[in-house]
Amino acid sequence: MSHKVTPSEIGMIRIYMKPSDKTAKGAGWARWSAKPLYRELVATAKADGIMNAVAHHTHYGYSNHGPVLDTGFETPNPHLTMCVELIGQRDELERFCRRHGDLLATKVVVYKHLEHWIIGPMNSNLS
Repeated sequence: MSHKVTPSEIGMIRIYMKPSDKTAKGAGWARWSAKPLYRELVATAKADGIMNAVAHHTHYGYSNHGPVLDTGFETPNPHLTMCVELIGQRDELERFCRRHGDLLATKVVVYKHLEHWIIGPMNSNLS
């Protein structure tokens, strides 16, 4: 065996939303020109030091008891569920949710316990 596996405990949250969800509330120009929520969450997670943050678009599904939707044949469906996935230490993820609760209050947010594996040479002291 030339490598060792060093496990550590981490977590993941998935935040479900529509691709059309925006950071600004209200109507008119402010809402139309607002940044997409999924982009804001990824950028904010990076600024907050979260280990991983990605946005996953879906092709078929529903969220929060809504209708089942699918992608359009020629154009994407702006109401189809997507998720932003954040991976990091549990306390960092909880802090992120408390700090940015105004953006997350109406979203489905799911936490899952994970194990992070660091792979390194057998003679290394990685941890």
